[in-house]
Amino acid sequence: MAAEADMPADPDRFDDPDSLEAGRKLFARPATFLLSVAKLDQLPPAGLPEVAFAGRSNVGKSSLINALTGRTSLARTSNTPGRTQQINLFDLSGRLVLADLPGYGYAQAPKDLVERWTRLVFAYLRGRPSLMRVCLLIDGRHGIKKADEEALELLGKAAVPIQIVLTKADLVRKAELQALQLELETRLAKTIGGMPHLLTTSSRSQEGVDLLRAALAKLALPPEPRVPS
Repeated sequence: MAAEADMPADPDRFDDPDSLEAGRKLFARPATFLLSVAKLDQLPPAGLPEVAFAGRSNVGKSSLINALTGRTSLARTSNTPGRTQQINLFDLSGRLVLADLPGYGYAQAPKDLVERWTRLVFAYLRGRPSLMRVCLLIDGRHGIKKADEEALELLGKAAVPIQIVLTKADLVRKAELQALQLELETRLAKTIGGMPHLLTTSSRSQEGVDLLRAALAKLALPPEPRVPS
């Protein structure tokens, strides 16, 4: 039997010092807004690896993108559910693209608008060859809802790896949070394309943000080699 030191590293692990440092360095680089798209033909050609952030309206997608990049207003946030109606793309130093998707499950939005959002988002999920992962955000205060269940099913059909990320963890009692984590980990084990690691975050307290950075850094292009002076 091979010694433990000779065993290959787990490629999905991101809580080790090297992975955390890689995540810190990646997200310390400049992040810039690329464009907003309302139609698939407005998307730029597939190139850089992309990570999409999906979730119910007001789950905290924009806030989490801002926390990851260390910016206060890179992604626009709003207290009005359903405000993000387009796919907003952000470039992370030419190594990774972040996509802020329109929120789903907002009951007060007009039906035709909801249908248009849904068609746009899931056409993007199914047809974007550079899409490496979808971070599906679940509000820690409310847990998984019917709209999230439907999103999981559609994501499974899109055959894109899914990373479940709990948000607003600082607003949930510890015992309730632990129960929700256990429930979601059980669901992940049965979800097509579900990543094995659940992440728990808070944009306000920065809890778990370093781990998400490290996980996403594994999907980014490697940094440009330094040219000797």
